[in-house]
Order: sequence, then C-alpha cells, then structure tokens
Amino acid sequence: MSALPGTTGRRRIYLMRHGFVDYTSEEVRRARDPTIVRLTPSGEDEARAAGVALSEVHFDLAICSGLIRTRQTAEIVLAEHPDAPPLEEERRFEEVRSGQYIDFKSAEHLAATMTFLFEQAGEPDAEFLPGGEKFADAMVRIMDGMTDLLMRPNWATALVVAHEVVNRMVLASVIGAPLGASAGFEQDTGCINIIDFDLVPDESGNRTRIERGMIKAINLTPANYLKNGMNLRSLEAIFTRPDEDS
Repeated sequence: MSALPGTTGRRRIYLMRHGFVDYTSEEVRRARDPTIVRLTPSGEDEARAAGVALSEVHFDLAICSGLIRTRQTAEIVLAEHPDAPPLEEERRFEEVRSGQYIDFKSAEHLAATMTFLFEQAGEPDAEFLPGGEKFADAMVRIMDGMTDLLMRPNWATALVVAHEVVNRMVLASVIGAPLGASAGFEQDTGCINIIDFDLVPDESGNRTRIERGMIKAINLTPANYLKNGMNLRSLEAIFTRPDEDS
C-alpha cells in the first residue's frame, strides 16, 4: 500500500474549500440556481495563493466535487504543479443540496438564515431549506465518499476541493464529534485543511481499515494566514456582496 514517506500506512488529504463566490449575483438570482455560481476575481486570487502555497506538495490524486466553483479552484491550484494528476470529480463531495430557491432581499438576511440552518444541523430531520437534503443524509454520502477514497490503492497524498459544510462534516467526523459539532469548524473561502489517516490490515489480513484520522491543520488561508481583517464568520462573509465590504 502506498503511504507517506517514513510511514507504513499513512495517507494525507489536503482538503480545500473553493474560492470566494457571489451567491447574490444577478446571474444566480436570474437562474434561481446557486449551483451555477463561479469564482469572483477575489476567489481566483484565493485559489492562486493556495496553489502557490501547495506548489511543493506532490499530489497523487486531485478531486473536486464537480460543481463549477470547486473545479475552477482545483484547476487554478493544479496550474502550479507541472506534474499534476488529472482532475477527477466525486459527486458525493457536493455541498448539501438545498430545497426551494429563496430570493433573499439582502445578504444579511441570507447569512442569518444559513447560519441558523447550519447550527441546527445536528437536530433530527434537520434539512437545508424547506425540501432540501437532510444534513444527516448528507453526512452519510460525504463520509461514504471519503471512505471509498481512502480505500483506493496506489496513492499517498490527495487534493480534495469541496465545500464549507462538506469540510465541516469531515472534520467533525475525524475527531469523532457529532454532526452538530460541525458548526464549530470555520471554513473560510480558499482555505486548506490537512488531515492524515492511518490505514491498517483488518483482523482477517485480507482487507484494510481506517485506524484513525488526525487533523494536522485547519482553515489555513494562504492569501491571509493571520486572518488580519477577516472579522466575519465564514457563513457571514460568503453571503456578503463584494461591493458591500467596508
């Protein structure tokens, strides 16, 4: 089994959140479909900074959720790697699927609504907007995707570009915390998390199992490592229009 140098069964995932997007843009509101959102120039800068920060890391695998914003971010990051692997899509890493589209009249209203929803994620049958995916169901598909990734042969280091709630759920799962604890993991746009997993043979010796996960770093933002001026929570910042920044 491929493993990090100096280890016998350890693999590393660089888990990123996509760069900044504008969910309140005219394009999104006209289409009534947030999945079409693309990186803003600021989001491209964040992805480029992450690419530079990761330029010395060798990736055996590169995966995005398939949504435009994660594909754009991954492509910008991989542009800093002359020997980058082909970019794959894993739809199980898509963001929690929303229900009916609501045309919020202000970014503040949108941010407040999303904050409340995500903080209630651990409640029974909690869902993402009326008719949306249940957070518990999303947790299952996301962790199924992560387990299948870890069981794949012939890799030691992978780049995975996903989404805010996806990343929060993965981080909570790694430390054995309940779903509701995912709200405590900030995920700024363009951030990098570093997670190691130890894989060992199972009792039969014929298969591999995940022995443990270890978080090496959380919410690193190469465009601004010290978070100077980043005073909004990630859920507040992502729903703030660029021209509203002060």
